[in-house]
Amino acid sequence: MTIMKRIAIGIDLGCTNIKTVVIDEEGQIIHEDRRETHEQNDKHWKEAIRTLIHDNKKRSSITAIGLCAPGLANPDNTCISFMPGRLPGLENFDWSDFIQERVYVLNDAHSALTAESYFGAAEGLQHAILLTLGTGVGGGILIDGKLYQGLSQMAGHFGHSTVDANSQALDVTNMPGSIEDAIGNLTILQRSHGKFTTTFQLIEAYHNGDIFATWLWLSSVRKLAIAIASAINILSPEAVIIGGGIAQANDALMKPLQSFLDLYEWRPGGKKTALKLAKFSDLAGAIGAAGFALSKTKKLK
Repeated sequence: MTIMKRIAIGIDLGCTNIKTVVIDEEGQIIHEDRRETHEQNDKHWKEAIRTLIHDNKKRSSITAIGLCAPGLANPDNTCISFMPGRLPGLENFDWSDFIQERVYVLNDAHSALTAESYFGAAEGLQHAILLTLGTGVGGGILIDGKLYQGLSQMAGHFGHSTVDANSQALDVTNMPGSIEDAIGNLTILQRSHGKFTTTFQLIEAYHNGDIFATWLWLSSVRKLAIAIASAINILSPEAVIIGGGIAQANDALMKPLQSFLDLYEWRPGGKKTALKLAKFSDLAGAIGAAGFALSKTKKLK
């Protein structure tokens, strides 16, 4: 008898793009789609997501639906309950009521960790942390093989840990000198005194031996290493996974990051925490949302 694989749709609602995947329970991508969000027009992106779901249900036998977005999900994972300043119309919007069937909703960084845990760099691990480096710095925590969301789904926001307590600049959560402000793309113009508008420009200049770019980039990576070493001391994970757009810098990021961790990481008895690049790039959120939905409807094989 042929056993049909269960299939889920995962949607990553970002401020710039909506990314959609249809996957089976082994994480194989059956179909994917990308389209612009039009952030300020909530009717547009809500209807776009409803159409994506309905169209994919015609194409495949969908058994679960997951959606991720920036912000804090509610305890029942039915909506994003808190997302100030971005994607107006998202907060407390009940996707299950809108779609007329159960939709499981996650924070986008939590969803990326879920993708890595089920199908990627953290597969088979019991304890791991993920940091996503992009516009800001997000993250997720895996404990006993399960996503830990914490009270108000706030767990894993490593970007809002302090690496410069004397800084007068406060980030979006009122933390001074946060790692998000130290390496996130959002502050690159300010940090570079107007010289660079994107982190990729900074890294390119670093590759070309620019002295100012080298100082600025390595200073940012050093602060990231300090934040990671602090997280290792608190959570003692088996691995630290690095994802997000800035992770596409590969060796330009990972080599100096490992060198700084060699200096700062506490390694009693020679224990060294594995440092890994995430398997999935910008589709991690959508894949994780689908995987989370599958796990909620039936335990993944």
